[in-house]
Amino acid sequence: MSVLTAKRTYAVLAAIQAGDAVACAIPVAPIEKALDDVNLAPELRPLIPVVKSAAAIGLLSVYRFPGLARLTTFMLTVYFVLAVGAHVKARDWSPGIVAASGFLGLYATMTAKGPPRT
Repeated sequence: MSVLTAKRTYAVLAAIQAGDAVACAIPVAPIEKALDDVNLAPELRPLIPVVKSAAAIGLLSVYRFPGLARLTTFMLTVYFVLAVGAHVKARDWSPGIVAASGFLGLYATMTAKGPPRT
């Protein structure tokens, strides 16, 4: 078992998604600025915490439903493809595009490898 397929990795990433969901729901000023920088429509912003909360739950499903956890990593790959695309379209070359690209690579690799079978 590698680090990318370990259940603990899924749990850590779920905690990150949950924390980010809370930060987006508040919203924290740097996140608000990042959403402004990529020109995300104000009516779509309330969906971000919902998506991130669902992602956290999906990642935690690795303990009972590994297939759902793999679907979650796939959907997070799609989410980060869209995020990187939004940065490129807005010509926003901030550190946000680096983070989004890193998460894109991480979740794509996790999808390809899949979680451990229980």
